[in-house]
Order: sequence, then structure tokens, then C-alpha cells
Amino acid sequence: MDQQVSQRNWGAVSILFSGILGMIIAMGIGRFAYTPILPLMQRDLGLSNVVAGWLASLNYLGYLAGAILCSFAPQLIRIRSVAIGSLLLSITTTAAMGLTESVFWWGGLRLVGGVVSALLFIIISAEIAEALFRRGFGHWSGAIFSGVGAGIALSGLAIPWLDNVGQWKGSWLGMGLISALLAVVGLATVKGRIGEEKSSIRPTDQTNRLRSIWPLVVAYFFEGLGYIVSATFIVAIVAKTPGLESYAPFSWVAVGLAAVPSTIFWPHLARHIGRKKALLAAYALQATGIFVSIHADSIMEILFAAVTFGGTFMGITALTLAEGSSRVESGGGRATAILTASFGVGQILGPTLAGFLSDQHGGFELTLMLAAFSVVIGAVLSATDRYFVHHKQRGESSCHT
Repeated sequence: MDQQVSQRNWGAVSILFSGILGMIIAMGIGRFAYTPILPLMQRDLGLSNVVAGWLASLNYLGYLAGAILCSFAPQLIRIRSVAIGSLLLSITTTAAMGLTESVFWWGGLRLVGGVVSALLFIIISAEIAEALFRRGFGHWSGAIFSGVGAGIALSGLAIPWLDNVGQWKGSWLGMGLISALLAVVGLATVKGRIGEEKSSIRPTDQTNRLRSIWPLVVAYFFEGLGYIVSATFIVAIVAKTPGLESYAPFSWVAVGLAAVPSTIFWPHLARHIGRKKALLAAYALQATGIFVSIHADSIMEILFAAVTFGGTFMGITALTLAEGSSRVESGGGRATAILTASFGVGQILGPTLAGFLSDQHGGFELTLMLAAFSVVIGAVLSATDRYFVHHKQRGESSCHT
């Protein structure tokens, strides 16, 4: 019996570890390595903020497309070849960024990279969490998202060294190589441990339950619109702050290190004070950090902005997806896809608007102000979320009687 328990525990640890590695590759590197490499590309190639924002938005457009695909075809989540193919494409599109200087090809690579990032994010979120629940370790599922922060911290530490070796090109190629190595370890770890069971989803029940998450979907859109400005430009902002240029890459390390424990801290806090209060606290802290970053000109202010951003954005994701899945139950994978799609729309608009406004106004002050207000709107909608859900349910109930 003890041996069976030990094997079950080790199996759960292996599954969680592989999920974290997958998130490092797909999100921490595949999506967010662009942020610390962007200042290098601007330094060496003279990229404008408009082009930088356009490239970021193409990545988020791909992310949106992948999320929409999963929301309309949730069976894709269960196909192993889709997961493996997405993993390989994530690695390839990261490395290939260093093989061209064409804005056209960069855009195509970031677009495809965004699609596969969304597919991997949803597959990992749904499949790994389900595998943990089947083994009695569902309370570990939030830790999957720590891979995003770990990947951010890893890229923040590796890219200054890669820059010294091969500048911006070497940074992309190096991150692609690191992703490939992590993929080999992750696939070897999880091999044979995730079952092929398919959950039975009743379409009528699932459709009715999906209606309950629409206020959450709108709130998550505004979070995506606001947070993505910091996610895209925080390193570039620090790099352009007089006297703080040398701290730019380390601000991204601070973001990643703060994000790693946040996916455990916020769900833990939610179990004690409630998911809504925890979500509101995370929104408030993130908005405060963005407001501080508007006029940040000291190491402490930059550190505060980086830590509050890193310490909240994945926490908000973990809490929002958990809330959506709890309402939809058997359709949790589709709920994750719909929420991710809404988030993706905000992410597309954010970088493009931010790049345009920053070039027009010669700085990021107005952009950061609008980003902070967007996060505040998300908080307000989250605060009133339950009211709208309960009000709608009471209305439907009275109609049926």
C-alpha cells in the first residue's frame, strides 16, 4: 500500500513538473522572451515603438486565434499530436526569430508562435490539471502557472549573457535551444503518465453553464488590455530611464521571480478569504504598480513596479480560470478557451495602442495611465460579477416558474 501511495505521489509530481516545463517553453519563453530581447533589437536595428507594438500584437492575434480554435473545437485539447506539434512549433518560431531581419517574417513567426502558445496553454491547463485531479492532487493545479514566471526569470537571466555572445540574434537562437532542451526533459518525464480518458460533456448543460461566465470574460478582457502594456514594454521603459539602463534586464528577472510563487500564493489566499476578495486584491495591487511605474525614476520604484506586476498577472489568471472552470464544471477546458480568447483580444489592442501613443507623445506616461485604468475597470467588473450572475439566474428562474 505504501509503495502504491509513493508511486501515485511521484506520478503527480512528475505530471506537475512536466506541466511547469511546458509553461516555461510556451509562455515564459515562447511569448514573453520578446520583452527582454526587444530593447536589444531596438538598440541594434533601430526598431520604433510602433513596429515593436505591431509585432507584439501579431503574437497576441495568434494567441487569440488559438484560443478561439479551442473554444469551437475543444476536442483538440485531447489530441496528443496537436500538443506535440504545438510544442515543436513554439521552439522553432522562437529560434527562427534570430535567423532573419525581415519585419514581414518576424510578424509571421510571432503570429504562428502566438497560435501555438494558446494551444499549449489551454492543453496544459486542462490536461495536466485533470490528471492531477484524477490522482487526488487537484489542489496542486495552480502551481502549473508558476512555469510562466520561471520562464520569464530564466529568460531575464539568460538573455544578457546571450547578448554578449551573439547580440539580439544569439538571444533568440539561445532561447530556442534552451526551449528544446526543456522539451526533451518534459516529454521524458510525463511519458505514459497522462491517461487517455475522455470526459463526457453534455452540450446542453455546457452551453447553459457557459452563460454564467460572461461578466468574468469582460473583466478578463480589460485585464488583458491593461497588463499587456507592462508585459511588452517594461524592460524597454527601464532601458530608456536615465541612470537605470543597466537594470533593464534585471527588472524582467524580478517580474519572473515574483510570478513563480504568485500562482500558489493567490489561490491559497482565496481559500482563506474567498476567490472574489483575492482577485480584487490582485487587481488593486497590479493597478498600483502600474501607476507607480508612470514616474518611476529610482531602483526601488522600478523594483516595486516589476514585483507587483509579476506577482499579480499570473495570480489573476489562475484565479479567473479556476472561477470559470468551477462554474462550467465538465466544460472547464472550453471555459478556459473562451476566457483566454477574451484576454487575447485585449492583448492585441494593448501593444498597438501603446506603441502608437508612446511614439506620438514621446514617452509611456499616457499609455501607462490608460493601462492602469483598464486594470481598474477589470477590478470593478470582477467586484460586480456575482451580482450580474445571480441577477440573471433569478430572472431565468422566475421565467421558468
